Amino acid sequence: MHALIIEDETIIALAIEDVLRDSGYTSFDFATSVDAAVSAAARRCPDLITADVRLAPGCGIDAIDTICSKQPIPVIFITASPTEVRERCPDRIVITKPFGAADVTRAVQLVTSGLP
Repeated sequence: MHALIIEDETIIALAIEDVLRDSGYTSFDFATSVDAAVSAAARRCPDLITADVRLAPGCGIDAIDTICSKQPIPVIFITASPTEVRERCPDRIVITKPFGAADVTRAVQLVTSGLP
């Protein structure tokens, strides 16, 4: 399975990758901006996306809106800005930074079981 990790802090992106590997994901694209995320998703449609809200430059919510406008893809927001996600995307799963591996594992289970 393939995951797209939208995160502009390398150490956090690698931590997310580790947890997703343990959850069965075997390939990854990484994006640090909206444009890079949209391009990565166009090249290879992910089975799962994790996204931060505040990117340098851009907003992860905007990236998700663009990517998921073509087809639904499971999304987990991992962010220090959970309020913005809850206001703009109330049905999405949100993990607040700092996070633990168990938080991500639980969210992956929820989002891949057909929940938002």
